[in-house]
Amino acid sequence: MSPSHMKLPAEMPAPDTGGCMATREILDRIGDKWSLYIVAMLAKGPRRFNELKRGIDGISQRMLTLTLRGLERDGLVTRTMYPTIPPRVDYELTDMGRTLLKPVMALVNWANKNQAAIAEAHKRFDEKPEQDQVLIQGVVYQRR
Repeated sequence: MSPSHMKLPAEMPAPDTGGCMATREILDRIGDKWSLYIVAMLAKGPRRFNELKRGIDGISQRMLTLTLRGLERDGLVTRTMYPTIPPRVDYELTDMGRTLLKPVMALVNWANKNQAAIAEAHKRFDEKPEQDQVLIQGVVYQRR
């Protein structure tokens, strides 16, 4: 995206105003560690709890439950329970949740496209000594 394609507000609201705080809460939900993974997995259609758990490497059962509840509370995911033994529960994106797919997938695609460049930037940054340090023959010395 070029800067001309981004719609920025004319004036940024103060951080403690109602609208700004509400926006921050929403972005905190979407930007947490697991929500984007869940939304991306649900892009393919309804999923059962254990399908989600198996598909998201490293997420605990408790964290998956909490994140799904938060997404459900925000109106992005629906939870459907079927009266079977054992109980079957499906999770699916709502209409509003599906509107999140375009920006989420754009972010995922951006991350995939730029991961090598970011890894290289990390390497360059980590190899560069701090301002108060000097690198001599591979050894970092602290300046006094």
